[in-house]
Amino acid sequence: MTVSVQTRTDLSVHGPTVGFAGQLGVLGALAATVGLGPAGWLAGLAYGVVAWLTLSYALHRTGTRSLGAANIVTLARGTLGGGVTALVADSLVGPTPDVVVVTLVAVTAVALALDFVDGLVARRTGSTSALGARFDMETDAFLILVLSVFVAQSLGAWVLAIGAVRYAFVAAGWLLPWLTAPLPPKMSRKTVAATQGIVLLVASAGVLPVALDALLVGLSLTVLAWSFTRDVWWLWRHRPAWVAPAARWSAP
Repeated sequence: MTVSVQTRTDLSVHGPTVGFAGQLGVLGALAATVGLGPAGWLAGLAYGVVAWLTLSYALHRTGTRSLGAANIVTLARGTLGGGVTALVADSLVGPTPDVVVVTLVAVTAVALALDFVDGLVARRTGSTSALGARFDMETDAFLILVLSVFVAQSLGAWVLAIGAVRYAFVAAGWLLPWLTAPLPPKMSRKTVAATQGIVLLVASAGVLPVALDALLVGLSLTVLAWSFTRDVWWLWRHRPAWVAPAARWSAP
């Protein structure tokens, strides 16, 4: 029992390092099966290094020594996102064989499925935290950004707006501090975010006519724009009550 507890603690304390090792494993598996070019390796490694440094900083800043079971699931989801990033990077510099598309869709599907698992684990184990919520959100946001880059190659650059809107919102918060205030929890916001990933996954698979893919992605972007507009309006109306800047690792 002592060995088991110690092993779990070590995994939590060294989570970012374990995550980077897992990222190398995912990239190696992709290279051995479908192949990765220089662009894929560079993007995948850059993703892994940035994720390692960012998570290490977040753990240090919040004084967190244990990732917890839910965050370990999110970490696994993030490593899969690094694999998707590598595949998309390769698609930008050369033709994308069908086997690569199938692999990209499969890896993305697992990553999206795990998005439901980490929240469930957090609630079941009573390990919800501001760090976990932010970690989950940023992992989702980057995966959606990468998927939008892939789908934009077939539907047009306008699809990039789906992945960019989250980062535009964050950037605006540096200029307008009232945008960094915490938002009230809303299930509709979570539903809209989840829908983006599913719609982009379907469009990435290329199993539907291009016109139908464009329609679905366009509707998804419209709903996303409505969600952000509603949140910005709420923050604007409540800005007089907002004084202190939000912590960068607090829940949205």
